[in-house]
Amino acid sequence: MTYEHSYGFETLAIHAGNEPDPTTGSVVPPIYATSTYKQDGVGGLRNGYEYSRSANPTRSALEECLAAIEAGTRGFAFASGLAAEDTLIRSLCVPGDHVVFPDDAYGGTFRLFAKVLGTWGVEMTPAAVTNPEAIRAAIRPGKTKVVWLETPTNPLLNVADIAIVAQIAHDAGALLVVDNTFASPYLQQPLELGADVVVHSTTKYMGGHSDVVGGALIVRDAELIEKIAFHQNAIGAVAGPFDAWLVLRGIKTLGVRMDRHSDNAEKVVEFLQRHKGVTSVLYPGVDGHPGHETAAKQMKRFGGIVSFRVTGGEQHALDICNKAEVFTLGESLGGVESLIEHPGKMTHASVAGTPLEVPADLIRLSVGIETIDDLLADLDRAMA
Repeated sequence: MTYEHSYGFETLAIHAGNEPDPTTGSVVPPIYATSTYKQDGVGGLRNGYEYSRSANPTRSALEECLAAIEAGTRGFAFASGLAAEDTLIRSLCVPGDHVVFPDDAYGGTFRLFAKVLGTWGVEMTPAAVTNPEAIRAAIRPGKTKVVWLETPTNPLLNVADIAIVAQIAHDAGALLVVDNTFASPYLQQPLELGADVVVHSTTKYMGGHSDVVGGALIVRDAELIEKIAFHQNAIGAVAGPFDAWLVLRGIKTLGVRMDRHSDNAEKVVEFLQRHKGVTSVLYPGVDGHPGHETAAKQMKRFGGIVSFRVTGGEQHALDICNKAEVFTLGESLGGVESLIEHPGKMTHASVAGTPLEVPADLIRLSVGIETIDDLLADLDRAMA
């Protein structure tokens, strides 16, 4: 059966790429732990498979599902989110090209652009994702090949208007890439809003259980599909079959998990807004958030990531992170368990001293799906 985009999200998440095994009828796709395949004569690939770097049936199942849930034509699965990003830029750019980059972004992505792709010859200019005119001004006519967005951003949860930025990028002959990791395709679908490429760290909400590392790209355009497919095979940073199977398993519950993440995050935000030790709460679902109206327009709900700033500066923020118990002190996000971290010392240490440096009194929460009363009591104890 072919699962078209007209099916509901949960139906696609459960069934796309998950056809029952033709040999046994297994409703769960097998893990094809093989590196090579018997060919039907010299050059005669059996169902398109010859070597698992080029294609593997378990990875193919995941890639089909990724395309379906992001309303794309083709999905590509990688060994990590950064592997996906690196492969994408090498597919779209050559030395001397230019990228407009968020001034508030994941530290690992900034490190990739600044320390790796920069030495390869790709130049980068940071711009505020909330300011379309700043993005337009940062574009270098004839040189800018990519406008890169995170929305919501990591860790300050700024929101970009994807449709407006897509028009700006396309008017300049550039492509719009949107990192949709924080929102997930359940809450936001950038391709439907005009983006050309969607990026995910599937480690996060897609996998959802903190037991796998992976990345993904999803596109519609046939020329882009051809370029990325070539570079995925040529560079080789592909998802292994077991990792692909874990992400595919996680996607099946993505919708119900994201609703619970959002439910709990909203209650955490209410608690933080009332707490005298909190100076500001950064969450797109808050009416006073500068990106609230845009987020409400392009997102189904506001997600499970909450950042906030505290009185007492950096030391108080560190003390809260260290005292939490139900909130586990750790990097990453998007798992069923709640996590707490200090971005300045952890995930965003690589942007210290740059225009992307984050406030020292900032704490980021990945709100899980535990009993909400336990989460609130844990925060109350940690912040006492």
